[in-house]
Amino acid sequence: MNILQYESNIWATADLLRGCGIKESEWPSFMMPFFALSMIESRLVRMFEELKAEIGEEAFINIDKDDLFDLIKDKGQGYNIFIFEKAQALTDICKNDKSFEIDFDAYLKGFDGGTKDLLGVDASEGEKFLDIKGVITKLKAKKVLFSYTKLWAEIDLKPFNNSEITTLEEHIKRKWADISAETAGEQYTPDDVIALIAEIIASKIEESDTLLKIYDCTCGGGNMLFGVEDRINQKFKRLTQTYGQDWNDALYALAKIESRFRPDSKIEHGNTLVEDKFYNEEFDVVIANPPYGVSWKGYQRDIANDKTERFKYLPSISDGQLLFMQHLISKLDSFGMGVVVHNGSTLFSGDAGSAESNIRKWMLDSDIVEAVIQLPTDEFFNTGIYTYLWVLNKNKQAHHKDKVMLINASDKFKPLKKSKGSKRKEVNKDSRLDIVATLATYQDNDYARVFDKEFFYFNKQAIMLTNVDEQGESFEAQLPWKKDKFGEMKRVKSVKIEPTQITQGGIELTEFSITEYDASEFTSLVQYFTDAIKPLIARLDYKEQPLQITTAEAQYSYDTDQETLIKQSVIKEVEGTKKTLGCGKIIVKASYKKATKKLPERIEISVELTPDYQKDYEIIPFHKDEADNQAAIEAFMARYISKPFEYLENVVGVELNFNKIFYKPEALRPVNEIVAEIAALDEELKALEAGLAL
Repeated sequence: MNILQYESNIWATADLLRGCGIKESEWPSFMMPFFALSMIESRLVRMFEELKAEIGEEAFINIDKDDLFDLIKDKGQGYNIFIFEKAQALTDICKNDKSFEIDFDAYLKGFDGGTKDLLGVDASEGEKFLDIKGVITKLKAKKVLFSYTKLWAEIDLKPFNNSEITTLEEHIKRKWADISAETAGEQYTPDDVIALIAEIIASKIEESDTLLKIYDCTCGGGNMLFGVEDRINQKFKRLTQTYGQDWNDALYALAKIESRFRPDSKIEHGNTLVEDKFYNEEFDVVIANPPYGVSWKGYQRDIANDKTERFKYLPSISDGQLLFMQHLISKLDSFGMGVVVHNGSTLFSGDAGSAESNIRKWMLDSDIVEAVIQLPTDEFFNTGIYTYLWVLNKNKQAHHKDKVMLINASDKFKPLKKSKGSKRKEVNKDSRLDIVATLATYQDNDYARVFDKEFFYFNKQAIMLTNVDEQGESFEAQLPWKKDKFGEMKRVKSVKIEPTQITQGGIELTEFSITEYDASEFTSLVQYFTDAIKPLIARLDYKEQPLQITTAEAQYSYDTDQETLIKQSVIKEVEGTKKTLGCGKIIVKASYKKATKKLPERIEISVELTPDYQKDYEIIPFHKDEADNQAAIEAFMARYISKPFEYLENVVGVELNFNKIFYKPEALRPVNEIVAEIAALDEELKALEAGLAL
């Protein structure tokens, strides 16, 4: 029997929900608890039958009730009075519609305490997990509880093993992901991507008598965690143990229920970034598909005060992906490896010196990144964007050390015959094997390249440019020299001038210590300063409009054609004499001064002339040798920067740009083909015009 035949049966239960007016976006919350109930019952019944076979029919009939309970308890898979003591299942309870509600309530309360908590049987406040109690209340109000429960009771999963039920669960959760509005990848990772991740992990591990510990810090319902484990178990005899944590109540409950029916699995509930439930554990393998573009503002304080030292840098508060990345790296043992799914922002978001860039630099400095694989678009159910697999490895082969491989697998797919939401492609088996073989070979080919890790580093060199006029002069040459506090002679930063008049575009200021204001328009001198004088000063622009500053000796202005300050004498003896002062700025300032013993409350206007300095940044390729790097920076400056400048700080950034490396320019069409097409269109237009004329 193929368990996927039940997919349509399970999804048909939603028809009843639609019929009683329940919104499609709410269907998963109604279906999850009943799907979990069906899984639990089928597995408990099967476990009960297996126990009978182990003990023997005659011994089983005569076994003491307490001894039977202990045997069941030892299995650690749960308990239900109806199943184990009355030999009844949900289908039996649904035979009598008159006593159904009482029997169903007793059936649910007949589970062990742990199962009741996960299902939310007695939930009233706090964590409700699957909240079957709340769902039942809503179904009662719609008068469809019996009909809905009966549909689920008819779905018989007892003949199927754990792996088969997990496969069905993955398909159902995928459909829930299709109709949910959650962030892409937050709820469900496609089976083909899980298979690729498992193949990558399998290529890095060996048979051993040691336990292989696999960890997923955002495990959701467990489809990736358990899917990877199942595939590893198919290839190796090595014992595995799975660990997972998730904050979503319902998905955690599904994963926790699934974990009970696996030989060795531990699933915890909670926010991994705030409370690591496996704080004292390290793992051989880490995997995750953390949420994309989700804010961590709600627990910013906790993360900022984290004492575990797992977060080297804190990325933008709007996206916590790189927090999960740092956490996962902290969980790897000394030879551990991992595969993490991210969107493109983890590759290039943040400028040099930003937390994102620093995290990438720390990862490459630590030589933990072995490869990054670009998956095809339209791979996930909620989004068509490119996604990426980061392959982490603390046990790189010798020829992989200090290297990073980029694999552009965007064309490694098979189109689906029928789209599943946004998913239109799948990385088929041949493509998966090809990608894994490329990673293992670790050599350049037509869709993959290996780089020294420093290839992805770059210098962001800050410089202070001194702008000059057409003659190559700066106002800096006009600045007087003065001793600083250390006794060294240095130029002052500006020259203050005493204005008698400021004129620009018809605006004229003749008072430069203002004490009066129009009381009918302003309530105080402070308001006059804030609402009138500051906006007026802000509008003065020495470049956009002719700004003239007149003093007792000269008139100052800026010549935009020559890009220089002009000083024109107003003294009668030499009136009109002009002098160029070099490229500079005219800065008009206004400040409010409180009254003192000697001076009244006032507004003071002042003017300064300064050189025209401009801070700029240059992006320059990085060299790992410090001397070579500095030489490269200087060569770049000599080639591209013609103005005087001073070096400021240099920050090394890191980004991994697939587009730059694998860019393929669009092939240009032949000219004769384009000309022929234009001619054909011209003939077509003439024919249309002729038709209109008739």
